[in-house]
Amino acid sequence: MEALLRIWRIREIRNSILFVLFAVTLFRVAAHIPVPGIDTAGLSSLLAGNQFLGLLNVFAGGTLNSFSVVALGVAPYITSSIIFQLLGMIFPSVEEMQKEEQGRQKLNRYTRFATVPLALLQAYTITKLIGQQGAQFGVTISLSGFEWATALTSMVAGTIFLMWLGELITERKVGNGLSIMIFAGIIASLPNFIGQTIATYTSGQLLNVILFIALALVTIVGVVIMSEGQRNVPVQYARGARLGATKVQSSLPIRVNMVGMIPIIFSLSIVTLPPLFAQFFVGARTVIIRDIATWVVALFSNQAFYGILYFALVVAFTFFYASIVFKPEQVAENLQKQGGFVPGIRPGEQTAVYFSWVMNRLLLTGAVFLGLIAILPTIVQQITGNANFVVGGSSVIIVVSVVIEIIKQVESQITMRSYDV
Repeated sequence: MEALLRIWRIREIRNSILFVLFAVTLFRVAAHIPVPGIDTAGLSSLLAGNQFLGLLNVFAGGTLNSFSVVALGVAPYITSSIIFQLLGMIFPSVEEMQKEEQGRQKLNRYTRFATVPLALLQAYTITKLIGQQGAQFGVTISLSGFEWATALTSMVAGTIFLMWLGELITERKVGNGLSIMIFAGIIASLPNFIGQTIATYTSGQLLNVILFIALALVTIVGVVIMSEGQRNVPVQYARGARLGATKVQSSLPIRVNMVGMIPIIFSLSIVTLPPLFAQFFVGARTVIIRDIATWVVALFSNQAFYGILYFALVVAFTFFYASIVFKPEQVAENLQKQGGFVPGIRPGEQTAVYFSWVMNRLLLTGAVFLGLIAILPTIVQQITGNANFVVGGSSVIIVVSVVIEIIKQVESQITMRSYDV
């Protein structure tokens, strides 16, 4: 309570928090403005039965449930950011831009521009996909040419609006704006989940409820530990060129989970695309194509095969994306230029090899953890036998990460203003 009172007394922090609450309110109001021409009566059932659309709904902040004008959320902007990060690995010129402040600003502008066509493509694809697969769930989409243009334009405009709103929140320095948008959508769906659980609860489900609560608490604790876990590699910097110069002790932190949710996004996209496309050919006239499509759908419907493949892809993509985020050769080179070295390790190539060894050991733990988080809903559903009692590991990672980031930024703001001028 004392900390909250201190936050409220500092005018800048108070205004920033009030602005964030106002922006989130605008986002939730926009989330209830539906796109015209779409019947969303059974959309929730469709999203629950489709892994790809379900995860997209998480990153959209739950706005796909009502197919609102902000149904895409900030997913196109996130996709655009990932694309430019990968381009830095392919093209040296983009990599050089990522190292300079002016270059990063230019890449940010390119990322915003690329968001528009990506949002247009994603809006069309999702609308067509829901229209084709939603018939069995009571979802109908019948749009004329002008209605198509209106629907796609409104959805793209909604994404750009959220992107702008998220950047305004980020400027307030109380958290990442885009992450807060996703966080708000996940939290907003919590009352509905609790209501469904209470409505379907029977006395025979008491053990499942206790198990669900225990798993949820263990998941939250595990996510906090993994999100904050890091290895501090000792580093020394020489100060002074004269004989007997002092050595400054420091450390280089290497995080256990340095890639966040990206491997889960990549893996889920790959593991859901084959059955997604195969469903379009189940009714094909050619016997071979129809049999192959039926076999693919049946194979990916096997929970054991799906879980093993999903887990393996998450682990593989964790190592792949970490090689983009953390480059031991560059870290060792920068450390050598600054006059730093790891005690007992020769500067240069041997330092890079040591960083690679440390990173791979940490990544193995982080990759296995992300893989377990990814398949956690499937495991819990198999144990409880109830689709309502599902611990969304991806959602927990987002919520915990956002809360930790907000706490850290607010504490830094308080500390900065605690010094006497």
